[in-house]
Amino acid sequence: MSSLGWVRGFNATVGRLAPELVASKMHRAFLTPRDLPPRDWELPLLAEAERITLRFGLSALRWGQGPAVLLLHGWEGRPTQFASLIRVLVRAGYGVVALDAPAHGRSPGHDAHVVLFARALLEAASELPPLKAVIGHSMGGASALLATQLGLRSEMLVTIAAPAKILGALRRFAHFVGLPRQARARFVRMVEQSAGMPATQIDVERYELAFPGLVVHAEDDPLVPVDEAQSIHAAWSASRLLRLPSGGHSKLLADPQLAEAVLELLGSADPSAGLARRGLGAADGLAALAS
Repeated sequence: MSSLGWVRGFNATVGRLAPELVASKMHRAFLTPRDLPPRDWELPLLAEAERITLRFGLSALRWGQGPAVLLLHGWEGRPTQFASLIRVLVRAGYGVVALDAPAHGRSPGHDAHVVLFARALLEAASELPPLKAVIGHSMGGASALLATQLGLRSEMLVTIAAPAKILGALRRFAHFVGLPRQARARFVRMVEQSAGMPATQIDVERYELAFPGLVVHAEDDPLVPVDEAQSIHAAWSASRLLRLPSGGHSKLLADPQLAEAVLELLGSADPSAGLARRGLGAADGLAALAS
């Protein structure tokens, strides 16, 4: 039996007798990311990056100079998973900062969840020049949407393979690991206690989203159903929806259609235009990002 099969069998059996015990074990697993090393194709971009540390200890990588674009990966992800998109953004004249999320990479912490991801974005934004865009993949996308409700300011936002509501993601995980009904309810409650927020509140249908955006998802995503993208788009009147025919959950990050759509949203023909509208010259913007 595979390790997953053993876990599901154990949860299904013991979870009926001791739901609190099994829920606690899965709660710990859900909040504790593995440290997965970068793939070989990520290494060249990693070598070109400048490593920076933010005021409260978060680690990030930086490339290029220009209007600031902030990136956040998903669960057990890495900044360099955005390699193709980062290269396109830098060539187009943007300064890119990509975070190591809490408990990921070189950032501190042992636990990670969507609220901690959102707070990381707020921390980063407080130390960067005004953001042209925030781009998040998977949990990074869900946390970017949440962060806008907690005070994050950005001219525009892009979500890639992101869930529309966290309760659905929790239920999918609970089903995946074979939790029976009582253990499932306890698991959700434990995650809510850790996050300090009811799961029902982390739902795009409850948000006020009054800025331009792009919602990207692959039809064949095996982890987050493509219908989640449709839900985000429906709740976000200023967004454009891009449904890619393939790309799974992560390979779509390298899809040229994604990069093209992001540049179109940003107005890549003149990346200094936003600075000019705020009364800043391009040189001032570059100096601000470098500081």
